[in-house]
Amino acid sequence: MSASAGIAALPKKRRMATQGLAAARKRVTVLGATGSIGLNTLDLIGRHPDLFSVDALTAHRNVAELASLARQHRARLAVIADPDLYADLKVALSGTDIEVAAGPEALVAAACGPAEFVMAGIVGAAGLAPTLAAVRRGADVGLANKECLVCAGDIVMRDVRRFGGALLPVDSEHNAIFQVFDRDRAATVERIILTASGGPFLNMPREAMADVTPDQAVAHPNWSMGAKISVDSATMMNKGLEMIEAWHLFPVQHHQIDVLVHPQSVIHSMVEYVDGSTLAQLGSPDMRTPIASCLAWPERIAAPSQKLDLAAMGQLTFEAPDPVRFPALRLARAAMEAGKGTPTVLNAANEVTVAAFLAGRIGFLRIAGIVETALDRIDAGAPDTIDAIMALDAETRVRTTELLG
Repeated sequence: MSASAGIAALPKKRRMATQGLAAARKRVTVLGATGSIGLNTLDLIGRHPDLFSVDALTAHRNVAELASLARQHRARLAVIADPDLYADLKVALSGTDIEVAAGPEALVAAACGPAEFVMAGIVGAAGLAPTLAAVRRGADVGLANKECLVCAGDIVMRDVRRFGGALLPVDSEHNAIFQVFDRDRAATVERIILTASGGPFLNMPREAMADVTPDQAVAHPNWSMGAKISVDSATMMNKGLEMIEAWHLFPVQHHQIDVLVHPQSVIHSMVEYVDGSTLAQLGSPDMRTPIASCLAWPERIAAPSQKLDLAAMGQLTFEAPDPVRFPALRLARAAMEAGKGTPTVLNAANEVTVAAFLAGRIGFLRIAGIVETALDRIDAGAPDTIDAIMALDAETRVRTTELLG
C-alpha cells in the first residue's frame, strides 16, 4: 500500500494556498480536549491567538474542565461524550453562547464542523468514528490516535486519498519520520527506525516485573502521558502499535520497519536511505513540538519546548529491544504481518487488559500473556467496513474480559 498521498502529498495549488498562516486564522477542533494531547494543543493555540481560533472541543466525562476550556478559548461548540452528562455541561456553560451537545453522534457532528484542522486526540477505538468523519469531509487531521490506523488503516488511508485532506501524524515518532521522509523518492528509503524510551522497566529483570504496580507503570521517565499510553510504553506495546501505524502511514514494507531503544528520547525516529545516509529528527521530549509541526503545517510556529543542549547532555545511547522482557513487540509484528482483522484483535485485547491492570485485577506480566491468548483464540477474519471492524472490536473485548478470569 502507498500512504504517501495521505500524508501531505497534496496538490501543488493546495500547498500554495496554505502558505502564510497569518492570511486567515485557522479554525481548529480538538477531539479529546481534556487529555494530554488536547491540553498541549490548546496551550499552543493560546500562544498564537492571531493564527488559530477554536471551533469545537470534546471530552469524555470531564465536564468541569471542558467547560473551563470552552470558555477560555471561546469555542463555538462543546461536546461531552457521555450523554448522561449533558445537563451538567449545559449548566456549566450557562450564560454563554457556546453550543452544548452530548453522545457519540455529537462527537461525529463536532468533527464534521467547519474547522480546517481537527486534532484527533481521543484515546482508543472510540476515536475512530469522529476521526473518520473529519477525514471524509476533507479536513486536515492531526492524528494522535494510534488505534484509528491499527484497527482500520486501510479504510482510513483510502478515504484520506479519496477526500483530499492531509493526515498529519502527531505521535513524536511518526512526526519525526514525516519530517525527514523523502516522499518524492520513497523507493530510496531502506528502512524506518522507530525509537523507544524503553519505559520505566527497561533495566528491570523480568521476574521483578510480576510485582510492579500501576503507579510504577505510569511513571514514565521522559514523557507526560495518560495512564493507558504510559502502560503501553511500559510493556512496549505502544511501539508495536506504532509499527502498524507506520506501515499504513508510509510506503514501506513490514521488514523495513525496525525498533531501537533510545532511553534519552532525544532522537524521535530515523529514516535510513539506500546510499547509507540516515536522517533523524531530534528534540526535547515535549509533545508540543510535533503538535506545533502539525498545527502549522506546511509552515512552522514557535513552541515553548526546551531547546536541545547536546553538549550538556553528553551522550546518547541505543540498544536493541529485549524480546523476552517485552513480548508485546513480537505480538504486534505478527499481527501486522497477518493483517486483515488481526491488528483489531490485538488493539482491543490490549485495551481490556491494560484497563484490568490499572484497576488492580491482573498483574503486569499478564497483559501480554492474555493478549497473546486472545490472538490465538479469536477468529480475526477480514473485516472491510467500519461496522465489521467495530463488531470484531466488541467481540474481542467480551472474550478478552472472559479470559481475565
